[in-house]
Amino acid sequence: MITVAEAKKIITENVELQMSIQLQLNQALNNCLAEDIFAPIDVPLFNQSAMDGYAFNFNEKENALVLVDKIPAGDTRKIDINKGEAVRIFTGSMVPDSCDTVVMQELTELIDGKLVVKDAGLKLGGNIREKGHQIKKGDLALKKGTKIKPATIGFLASLGIDQVKVYKTPTVAVLATGSELVRPGKGVIKGQVYEANTFMLQAALNSIGIEPQVTLLQDNLSETKNAIKNALQNFDVLILSGGISVGDYDFVKESLEENEVNQLFYKVKQKPGKPLYFGKKQNKLIFALPGNPGAALNCFYLYVLPALNIAMGHPKPFLEQIQLPIGQSFQKKTGRANFLKAYSDGKTVNLLDGQGSDVLLSFSQSDCLVYLPEERASVLENELVDVILLP
Repeated sequence: MITVAEAKKIITENVELQMSIQLQLNQALNNCLAEDIFAPIDVPLFNQSAMDGYAFNFNEKENALVLVDKIPAGDTRKIDINKGEAVRIFTGSMVPDSCDTVVMQELTELIDGKLVVKDAGLKLGGNIREKGHQIKKGDLALKKGTKIKPATIGFLASLGIDQVKVYKTPTVAVLATGSELVRPGKGVIKGQVYEANTFMLQAALNSIGIEPQVTLLQDNLSETKNAIKNALQNFDVLILSGGISVGDYDFVKESLEENEVNQLFYKVKQKPGKPLYFGKKQNKLIFALPGNPGAALNCFYLYVLPALNIAMGHPKPFLEQIQLPIGQSFQKKTGRANFLKAYSDGKTVNLLDGQGSDVLLSFSQSDCLVYLPEERASVLENELVDVILLP
C-alpha cells in the first residue's frame, strides 16, 4: 500500500497532456486553452456611452445647450459638435470625439428646447466607457491553461474571436461490474441492488464536459477481460467500478493483467477507498475504483478528476484545499488517512452522520471533505483541519 501523497505523485508523473485542437468557440465550453490569447482589438473599440442621456463638453455644464443630433447604438457616423451644443445618445452608442461627458437623461431638463444639466455630482468623463478600458489591443487576454467557462466564451466573442486552440477532451469508458446490479426503473428482489455508480460517475464526468460510454458487466472473467480490451482500444481513459478487491468474484485485477496493463499502484492507505488501482497501457489511463459508491466517488474526486484535469491542461488540477476549525471532536486509527464527508458555512466545518464507504446520502449533503492524515489519531473541537472543497 502507498500513501495518499504517493498516489497523487504517481498520477501527476504519469498523466500526459492531450494534443491541442482547434474548436469553434461555441464548442469549447469546459476545455482549457492551449495557447495564450492576446487581444486583437481594443474593448470597447471606441468611447462608448454607459447609459441613455446626452453627450456634451463638461466645461459647458452650466450652460443651456442646443441639441443638434441623435446617436443610436450602431450609428457609425463621425459627428462633431460645436460650442453650446449637445447630442442625444443611448447606451452603447459611440460618443463623438468632440464630447467628453455624458449625463443621464433623468438628471436633465429641456427648457425652451434647450438641454439643462441638473447633475450636481457629474464629473469630467462621467458615464463614458473609454476606448480600451476593458482591454487594450495587444494585451494578454487569457493565459494558456484557462478553463473556458460561459463568461470566457462571452469575453472571447467580444474580441471577435470565433475559434480557439484547446487541449482535446479525453474519451472515457466506464465499466461497472456486479451480477447483483440492476438498473433503476426495473424491479429488484432480495439479493439485488440498484446500480448507482455509473449514474454518479457519468454525472461527474458530464460536469467537466465529458460524455462517457457506460457498460454494465456481470461478475465473469471472460466478459470483464473482453470489455477491458475493447475499452483500451477505443478510449483514452478507462474507469472501472467494483471487482477490484480480493473476493472470489472480483475479476478486474486479473483481467487488467491479462490485457497487459502496467500497474502503477494498487491500494492506498486511506478510508474510504483503500482498494484503488491505477495503471497505464501505452498512453491509456486505467482507474479501478471500489464498488462501494461512497468510496468510488471519493476516489473519483481525489484521483480521477485531477488526472483528467492534467490531461486537459488545467494548471491547478487538484481540488482546492483550505483550513477551517472543526465543529466536533473525532477519533480514528492511525495508519490510514480519512476523508470525512462534511459541510461548511465558511467559518467552521462540521462532520455529517453516515461516513461508511457505501453511503451516498451524506455525500449528497456535503460540500467538502475533511482530510485527516494517516498519522493523526484524533482532532479536538475547534482545531484546524484540512478541508477539500467539492465541486
